[in-house]
Order: sequence, then structure tokens, then C-alpha cells
Amino acid sequence: MQQPTPSWPQTSDELIQLQVTLAQVAEAALDASPWKPSGTPIIGGCFVAFARGQSGRGHRGDEAWAAAVAWRPGSSPISRQGVPYRRPDDVLRGASATGPRRASDIEDQAVVAGRVPASYAPGLLALRQGPILAAAVTRLSSVPDVLLVDATGLDHPRRAGLALHLGAVLGVPTVGVTHRPLLAHGELPLPVRGAFSPLRLENRIVGYWVCTRTGTRPVVAHAGWRTDADIARSVVLLASTEAARTPVPLEEARRVAREARALSSTS
Repeated sequence: MQQPTPSWPQTSDELIQLQVTLAQVAEAALDASPWKPSGTPIIGGCFVAFARGQSGRGHRGDEAWAAAVAWRPGSSPISRQGVPYRRPDDVLRGASATGPRRASDIEDQAVVAGRVPASYAPGLLALRQGPILAAAVTRLSSVPDVLLVDATGLDHPRRAGLALHLGAVLGVPTVGVTHRPLLAHGELPLPVRGAFSPLRLENRIVGYWVCTRTGTRPVVAHAGWRTDADIARSVVLLASTEAARTPVPLEEARRVAREARALSSTS
């Protein structure tokens, strides 16, 4: 994996200044070397779980467990009428007493526990979650071709949300996945798997609503580091099945992080 650059700022003012610069760097990186999927890419996912009673909007020093996983589309063999389907309860393996279980279709997973260095502030999520997420991803032995992050990218006041920032630090293409946009606006698509509609910020398409599971509300696919909105949309759909609204790598990273938290409370 490439050497991390830039590093994580220590203060809000430092982060804001870096985000302004990072947005320009990201534009240049996308123009010079846009990432596009080739073959069957390894798709990573990362997620932070906080101690019960604390939340993503908590305080400096909150306990947190960050998990990262690597998954390859097509490794879940189940399908229904030609549409990928997945039964997570059927594929979990491992003794939970010794660590979070690992799904049989996950190529690698890692967990890092620690205390976050900052409280939550809108537009400054990188201060709170960036370092611990980066630590979890760098512990993976299988480097993802693209990484899904529970955060925004270009849909951000300075066009440099955590999904974009994390990719720049790790040197890995990223796509943000959230339940709603931060600043962008756009009409919802039909609730049919594969349907999508653009989200615009100042007349630029910065992401898409993507329906990953028929009959459910869509998620938002955000352009991140070395990915544009169209690539983000295709990656989110590729990483999803009709079994769940959340893309598989993020679904698994969330489960692993929460299991690590539960195991910590019983040890």
C-alpha cells in the first residue's frame, strides 16, 4: 500500500485548510488517473462502532472499534432469478469468543480498537474517525482495489469529505456510501434494484441515489478519491445484493466492528 499522504490534521483549523487543498489535489488526481473497475475487483469496506451510550456525534476520547474487510463480487454463490443474493447468517465462520466471526465470502478482515481524538463536528468527520479507520484498513493483508467508506466525498462544504480524505491518505480509490446526502439535492429514483438518480451540488453531479434492493429506500453513492459519481454508482451496485440495502463490504465491516465491541464488553 502506498505511504500515507497527507497525514491527519490535529485541529479543526488545520483540517479545514487541508480540505481546501485536498479538493484541488483530488481534482488533479481524478483527471490524471481516474480509477475504473477491471475484471472482478476486490471491494473493501470500513466502519466505526462506538461504545454503547456514545455515538458518531459524541466526544473526544470516546471508545471506538474500527473494522475493515475485503470482499470480491461473485464470492456469494446464492442468486434468485439471476440477481445476487446473500444469507449472512449462513456464511459466518469462527469462534466468536476469540474475535469477531468472519464470513466465508470475506477474503480478509481486521479490527482496531482505540479512543477517537476529536468530538463530532459537521464537515470535520476526518478529525474524529480518520486515524482509526486508516489503521484498520492498513491491517488488511489483501489491499482493496476500491474502498467503501461510511462518509461523503465531493458532497461536502469544501468538496473533501472523509471518504475522499481517507483515500488520499491511504492511496486507495474510494467511494462514499451514506443513507442521505449532506448538501446535494436530487429526486429519489424508483424503488427497484438498479434504479438511480443524480445528486447535484452547484450544478455538478457529486453522487447518485442508488436503489440496491427492490422495495427499499436508496443509498447515496458519493464520488471519492480517484472516482467520479458514475463509477461510485456502479461500484455501490456491484457491491450490493438483494439481501440487504447496505453494500456487502460495509455490512460486514459494521458487523465485525460491533462484534468486536460486544466481545470487549464481556472480556
